[in-house]
Amino acid sequence: MPALSGPPGLSANLVSGLVANSSVLATSTSSVQSRLTPNSTQKVTLIVAGCYVVAIGILWHISFLSWILYPFKLLTVGFHEMSHAIAGVLTCARIYSMELDPDEGGATRMSGGIPWITLPAGYLGSSLIGAALIACGFDTKASKIACLVLAVFFLLTLWWARRNLFTWILILGMAALIVAFWFIAKGVALRFLILFIGVMSDLYVLWDVIDDTIARKVNSSDASHFAQICGCFPSQVWGVIWLIQALIFFAAGVIVGIVAFKDDWHQQVVESNGFLPVPR
Repeated sequence: MPALSGPPGLSANLVSGLVANSSVLATSTSSVQSRLTPNSTQKVTLIVAGCYVVAIGILWHISFLSWILYPFKLLTVGFHEMSHAIAGVLTCARIYSMELDPDEGGATRMSGGIPWITLPAGYLGSSLIGAALIACGFDTKASKIACLVLAVFFLLTLWWARRNLFTWILILGMAALIVAFWFIAKGVALRFLILFIGVMSDLYVLWDVIDDTIARKVNSSDASHFAQICGCFPSQVWGVIWLIQALIFFAAGVIVGIVAFKDDWHQQVVESNGFLPVPR
């Protein structure tokens, strides 16, 4: 019985198609690897971010030096309360006031809204803000854009905290610091300030979640209130869940920064000078 065979050239076409698909797959894999591999400029940024983590960890536990981190801790508390407020607005809550206090605490008073969303929004929102700032900290132009977004956050905070003098002093002081860094080294210093604020924000979230919900139970914490509403898990479990989410945001901020911003130092200066340049 004669062997069956396809049309002439079918086998050759099949082989060439498989080879082409393999080539495309190899090219895609190589492209992904190249995007995820930090260049020399990004390696410096990663080293600086690592130094920030170590420095913050040391300063945090040395009482006579912890004052250096004090304004940045309060800024992170501001991100936390702002996240509560924004989640409240998005769920049709009425925001009465927002305040920060010198003991690194804060409160957002609102009525209505959806507690299932507004309560976890504090930790998750501030860790998301930190991750976004970390990503922007890889690029000078992106850092400038991040500052404009922060300016909107600052204005909203000042509005909701218009009766809290301490909050006004903090926000105006931080705004002045950002403006000053904008003019240093053609905005390069601003990039590292944004990176620091992002790292500080995410580390503060991690530490606060561990301190309030895992290491010890604070009945007035967001996790405790959320556990009371939910009823299915204790506050420590929600603390672990939020901790994992905060770690994911932290890692995502670094990955996005590496993938999205591949310009070297010179290219960043050129791009930055084309966007709200520093007057000479």
